[in-house]
Amino acid sequence: MPRNSHSDRDSEFVAFTRDHRRDLLRTATLLCAGDEAFAEDLVQTTLTRLYLAWGRVRRADSPLAYARRSLTHVFIDETRRAHRRRETTVADPAGELVAEPVVPGADPDVRAVVLAALNSLGPRQRAVVVLRHWHDLDVADTATVLGCSPGTVKSQNARALAHLRTVLGAADHLLLEVSP
Repeated sequence: MPRNSHSDRDSEFVAFTRDHRRDLLRTATLLCAGDEAFAEDLVQTTLTRLYLAWGRVRRADSPLAYARRSLTHVFIDETRRAHRRRETTVADPAGELVAEPVVPGADPDVRAVVLAALNSLGPRQRAVVVLRHWHDLDVADTATVLGCSPGTVKSQNARALAHLRTVLGAADHLLLEVSP
């Protein structure tokens, strides 16, 4: 590969990463139910895979859709690994509280409840909910991203939403307190 085309490839990838990393991190954070460290790991793994396959990514109809599909696959792969199931989160070793970044207008209590509800879903159901309701993909596109049938997406979505209604219904008192 001539040096010039390698440099072009790298600059295209850097531009893509600069433009879309934040979106990928938001998606990963939802997939990880608020676990920002795990989300960051997923994004880094995804970006590494995208860099290695950049020729295919840049030829895709939508490189961002390709990246989201890759991120979702990395998430599902990682949640299947036994070591992820054994890991637990512990307090900061110094015993200090670490403040989460504050989003203007966001209620941290509601955020915590929603992320806990997402965390109570299985990885595939969580992926379906994020793709269908955060990224507003239709059933066919979600099925393509996940590599499953549209019927599977519909059933996973129905089960996930029923579960979320139950979990969030138990937290109605908190959600109602925030309403004006």
